[in-house]
Amino acid sequence: MTTIHQERASWACREWLQVLETASREVLQTMVHTEEVPLGAKSSAAAEFTAEFTAMIGLAGQIRGVLTVRCGRETATLIAALMLDLNPEQAAGHAWDALGEVANMIAGNFKNKLHGGSDACMLSIPTVITGGDYMLRSPADTLPLDLWFSFRGQPLSVMLEVQR
Repeated sequence: MTTIHQERASWACREWLQVLETASREVLQTMVHTEEVPLGAKSSAAAEFTAEFTAMIGLAGQIRGVLTVRCGRETATLIAALMLDLNPEQAAGHAWDALGEVANMIAGNFKNKLHGGSDACMLSIPTVITGGDYMLRSPADTLPLDLWFSFRGQPLSVMLEVQR
């Protein structure tokens, strides 16, 4: 890759990271009525974090990759409770669907904010994995765009891995 291409790729990654952060914040504000604090890169609080819920959305077309939203069980249940206006006990059975919908909304908001991304990219239906003992491997050939938020004091990760 030439220096010009490296500079363009670096600029695109910085621009996409800002777009991803904006898209994530807008969805969290709209869907769960909360102002979340972005932590930027993986913080020390997130370093010991084990995701118990991972929602994945595939991207296909001119943008190919996977967007993931990861959090703990308590956070996924709280997201469901806030989205559905339920108490946490009632919301526990809805955590999978709620986190999948949040991931879907973030992915859709992200692609719509990119110039031409809406027409050039399709999204898969959400897939949600529970448990912490798994490895996720993506065919991405770039470094992931990895955002960490403090969601009511708990870590929440939004990551985009893209294959160019």
